[in-house]
Amino acid sequence: MTVLLWILAVLAVPTLLIVLWLAKVFLKEFFSPSPDDGTLAAETAQKLGLLPAERQNTDLAAPLPADWSAAVAAARAGDWEPAAELLAAIGRDWDRRSAVAYLLAESAAEEDAWLLAWEAARPGDPDAAVVRARSTVILAWELRGGKGAQYTTREQFDGFHRTLASARDEIARAAELNPDDPTPYIAEIWVALGLGYPNAEMDKLWSEITTRAPHHYEAHFSALQYWCAKWRGSERLAFEFAERAAADAPLGSLLTAMPLIAHFEHDESEDAAADNTPEMLARVEAALADVAAADPSHPRLPELRHLLAFYLHLQDRNEAALEQFKLVDGHVNALPWRYRGDVAGYYCQVRNTVAHAVAGTD
Repeated sequence: MTVLLWILAVLAVPTLLIVLWLAKVFLKEFFSPSPDDGTLAAETAQKLGLLPAERQNTDLAAPLPADWSAAVAAARAGDWEPAAELLAAIGRDWDRRSAVAYLLAESAAEEDAWLLAWEAARPGDPDAAVVRARSTVILAWELRGGKGAQYTTREQFDGFHRTLASARDEIARAAELNPDDPTPYIAEIWVALGLGYPNAEMDKLWSEITTRAPHHYEAHFSALQYWCAKWRGSERLAFEFAERAAADAPLGSLLTAMPLIAHFEHDESEDAAADNTPEMLARVEAALADVAAADPSHPRLPELRHLLAFYLHLQDRNEAALEQFKLVDGHVNALPWRYRGDVAGYYCQVRNTVAHAVAGTD
């Protein structure tokens, strides 16, 4: 009898493995349309005026304000004065200041002749200094490349670490020239991440930021990356940071995005069950309230809308998801899409599925 049971158990193993594999495939494909369904879904989205993948902007999460676009375009053409005027006009609006400084720094990391001209014309200008500091940090990460450590060469790492180290001096100078500005310290978070600041040193850096801007979106997003398990923290530390940020922030600050991001960064599940827990349902509701209370021109508002569209869909709230998709369509450089190789394709796949599901309930 024992031998018979053993034989039956051995024979059952392949069957069990096949069942488990089919279950996994079913769960993964449940939220992905078949090719035929995908075509119908794309047609439904097109009828709603939503754009195809080839017309999605993969560089930005939303259109830039006209004066921001003009300043960036002028800088790329060699004229620094519109950038200087824009940062001066923004003044102490720290969320907008950091966002504009980053955009300008991206341009300077590619070609900095215009920034050199600005620095020569106005030595000691804190606005030029913060753009310089940010551009050096961006350049360092570009030297490293976006691949995993095992696919990154020693030469890349050497250039990365050397450039990050030099950025620290530029960050310190920018902070000294404008002591109230949190932006230099926000740039330093990415130095902390790259050079591996100990947690205690990161805590000191965080204190410098929060004394100046306690509810700054970009600062919280950047710090959350540091605390994630893939970098210098852990899943527990990331969630503790994210939940504390959301709990302490006023409505309209958009910091309810942090728990959603922490979940996204650490979720390795194969189905949507993990996205439908009481905790996740409450997080999405909190984010919806946050979006409703936010300044419509908040530079980070579209980023939270992208996250909401994704998680509302996974919670089978497709009508609400479609509302968010309509508000962000056309620009897709945001979580959760930008972690995929085909950013626009992935975005459109989920968005089209949502549009088709809503159309089917009409």
